[in-house]
Amino acid sequence: MEKVNLSVNQAKALNPLVLAYVGDAVHTLFVRQSLATTSDAKVGRLHTTAGKVVSAVNQSILADLILPNLSEEETDIFKRARNAHSHSSAKNAQLCDYKKASGYEAVLGFLYLTGQEERLVQILSIKEITGDNL
Repeated sequence: MEKVNLSVNQAKALNPLVLAYVGDAVHTLFVRQSLATTSDAKVGRLHTTAGKVVSAVNQSILADLILPNLSEEETDIFKRARNAHSHSSAKNAQLCDYKKASGYEAVLGFLYLTGQEERLVQILSIKEITGDNL
């Protein structure tokens, strides 16, 4: 499958929760790839660890870490997704964490869809939360 990059304007025209939907997949794949290539744990343990890293609570913490370093454009994407009305509710997190996590995921989705891989890796490579092996 060939990846097609959207223009910045095309990506900005998407519903911010669609960007978050894509960003959730990007973050999950990044974490799983990191675990698969750095850990000798069994699949069940990998799944549990990945679930903790991609949780809304952890993504909310990651959002707090990256927010001061986001560009104006990225901050706008973050805020649009954070403030968007979602029809689903936070299951294992406070609503504020869920909304911040949506903002974080939307930034990842935006960067992925616009082909900004270098910036995407910068954001995904935060070691303070994910641990030395992620």
